[in-house]
Amino acid sequence: MRRQIVAGNWKMNKTYPEALALVAEIATDLQNNPVSGVEVIVAPPFPFLTGVNESRGANIQLAAQNCHQKESGAYTGEVSAPMLKSVGCEYVILGHSERRQYFHEDNVLLEQKLKAALDAGLKPIFCCGESLEQREQEIHFSYIAQQLKEGLFHLSNEEFDQVIIAYEPIWAIGTGRTASSEQAQEMHEFIREQVSRAYDAEAALKTPILYGGSCNAQNAKELFACKDVDGGLIGGAALKSADFLTIIRSF
Repeated sequence: MRRQIVAGNWKMNKTYPEALALVAEIATDLQNNPVSGVEVIVAPPFPFLTGVNESRGANIQLAAQNCHQKESGAYTGEVSAPMLKSVGCEYVILGHSERRQYFHEDNVLLEQKLKAALDAGLKPIFCCGESLEQREQEIHFSYIAQQLKEGLFHLSNEEFDQVIIAYEPIWAIGTGRTASSEQAQEMHEFIREQVSRAYDAEAALKTPILYGGSCNAQNAKELFACKDVDGGLIGGAALKSADFLTIIRSF
């Protein structure tokens, strides 16, 4: 059975006191009412990582939302993978659609970031996804295949074992639209087939693939019931402890 994972991407939200209150609410609930078999990850903004790490408890793992491709150097405003590891991060989100769109991160850069993350001992959550235009042009499958091939499939088998894939239909992020469970399952199955071709059937069977397009407390159960959907990369719903906890308990 594959790992079941719910990861909360807080993006650029919350103040420091609000972030500590949020993780405390989640941690307390999970301590009082443990959820068996579900890995819970939170990804707060960079300034909050240390505080959230100290408050998260044993049932929550820590992720960063991004990292730089270099280990150190004159890169003002950037944060390296070893820095993230040193403050307690176990995971790092790479290739999120907002990083690709607003900061022009391409597959060549993501290849470098993946190496930096893995070299530092971080586990990447690698995002892929298509725009509404690409879906309407019916090139979404080829586009996702290209993202995976160029950005991810250069890894060795041992390195790839550390990776979580997150499928995020860009047209369903922050828009209130959500892919139907059929659409989500179709793409997750396609991604798993690409993994099988690039590596082998065993790798495909055990790689967690998360859904990341406006998954919320109302639709999580239906999405998580799809045979190739192993959980969610949660945005807005991760900012409310009650909603996030409902999603965690939706398997």
